[in-house]
Amino acid sequence: MRTSLSVPDTVREIITKNRSIYDCVKMDLVNYTALAVKIQKEVEAQIGGPVNLNTIVVAVKRYADSFEKKDDVQSEPVLKNARLSLTDGIMDIKFSSQDFAMEDAMVLMDGFTRVDPDYEFFRFTDSFRFLTEDISGVRELLESFSSHKNFSQTGLAKISIHIPQSENESDVVSYVSEILHDSGIELVNAFFGQDDIVLVLHEKDAARAYEILRVEISR
Repeated sequence: MRTSLSVPDTVREIITKNRSIYDCVKMDLVNYTALAVKIQKEVEAQIGGPVNLNTIVVAVKRYADSFEKKDDVQSEPVLKNARLSLTDGIMDIKFSSQDFAMEDAMVLMDGFTRVDPDYEFFRFTDSFRFLTEDISGVRELLESFSSHKNFSQTGLAKISIHIPQSENESDVVSYVSEILHDSGIELVNAFFGQDDIVLVLHEKDAARAYEILRVEISR
């Protein structure tokens, strides 16, 4: 179970999910301040409060710099010592937090713990979401909360990449995003934590994405 992300993590997530912004940042074709202004509201929504514009600018610049650093570390594989796992049959469920009283939220989270102890939880200002296996117990749980606003997407898979603390996470994030984009694999979503990355993909792309990353790890 996870809590809200930091500003740098949130900025990386937003950029990585937007292919056009990602490509502009990678090629150094974007004004950092202008981009920070563009994504400020989304960053604040995910963080859960106001964020200084300069803090976002710094986070954007650091992420952009990680692409330059990547060229300097190719002799040492970026994903060296990373651990990889693939889970298919994943459902992405998003609830509006406005519809939930504290008691309802606790019952929902307890239900997910019982039917799928390995679920992923992400909390934002106006919503929260779960990544969980698409199993009958989960669908029954959702049915019991049918009066609450929710959006679910099925046919997904997740790849979790555990990163050793000695590795630079910015290098890993930019590298993974780049090689998957270059292979024609588009992410449905991506979440970045302190020591791991969770990639959400369509099931049809998951096996190939896993193999691409596995080869990189074994280099």
